[in-house]
Amino acid sequence: MKIFLDTADINEIERAYETGMVKGVTTNPTLIKRSGRDPVEVIKEISYRFIGFQSVSAEVVADTAEEMVNQALSFKSILENNITIKVPCTVEGLKACRILRTRGYEVNVTLVFSVAQAILAEKAGAKYVSPFVGRCMDNNIDGIELIRDISEVYGRNESNFTSVLGASLRNISQVEQCAIAGADIVTIPPEVFWEMYNHELTDKGLEKFQKDWEDVVSK
Repeated sequence: MKIFLDTADINEIERAYETGMVKGVTTNPTLIKRSGRDPVEVIKEISYRFIGFQSVSAEVVADTAEEMVNQALSFKSILENNITIKVPCTVEGLKACRILRTRGYEVNVTLVFSVAQAILAEKAGAKYVSPFVGRCMDNNIDGIELIRDISEVYGRNESNFTSVLGASLRNISQVEQCAIAGADIVTIPPEVFWEMYNHELTDKGLEKFQKDWEDVVSK
């Protein structure tokens, strides 16, 4: 399972990128707004600066497929790198997905809350489908079971090329459960990524090793 970072904060991305553990970034209008910068400029900097990323998701927001496609064209100058256009799982969003795929764009279909939606996203040509695990949980839907079900359905299709990208993750437990359930990728906030390194038994083990080492070298 690959790890993407869910942020538009360049400093946070750089810290995580240096570990070699993160393989992509997802953004959305809310995250871009927090950066206080022009969306195209933010996406361009992420794409060019972190060339090891396989995907940088840039979300388009509009009422019609035509408008979504036109917004996607604003990223045309950097599409030869690793830009993925992010569209909602709606009638117009999936129309846009089909159009963008015919033009060579990779597409991330977001705001997915059911297997039915995931089936339609795959048929529309999505490179990634993003079930919102945390938001499912907020609405008494088992988001982990949704990941498992979509992964199972996709796994039955030998020609399937759509990856299951677990999104809206709130904690390490959800990351672990997504991996067990068969997610191809998870996208997580920086704070959750750094928490993945931590465990109290690791800290206790290090403390003991350090003490034993000091005892050895002091003799």
